[in-house]
Formats: sequence, structure tokens, C-alpha cells
Amino acid sequence: MSDTLGLDPLLLEILACPSEDHSPLDVDADRGLLVCRACGRGFPVRGGIPVMLLDEAIEPDA
Repeated sequence: MSDTLGLDPLLLEILACPSEDHSPLDVDADRGLLVCRACGRGFPVRGGIPVMLLDEAIEPDA
């Protein structure tokens, strides 16, 4: 799996956590997640599409 999870690098620059803090995201290629720098939630990328829903997020302690 690539270090961008198949996402356009420009898209990765503008994506942010949907929680109130709207922090930028880091790529965790090993787990296939975009991870919030502030809260630590992980957002899965499925079929090349980032799932940016808080209900679908993986909590940092999971």
C-alpha cells in the first residue's frame, strides 16, 4: 500500500478531522487510516475514498 493510500496528495493537504478542532490528518499506511493529529481518531480509506464520518472513526485507544 502506498504512503498516500491511493489518495491525491492535494486532497490530503485539505482534508481535516470533522470534529470541532478540525486538525490536519496524517497517513497511517500500515493500518489504512487517516489519523487526526489532535484527537488521534483514525478514519478509514475504503476503495480509495476517505470515510470522514465520526461514527465510522476508530478511536485512538482501540
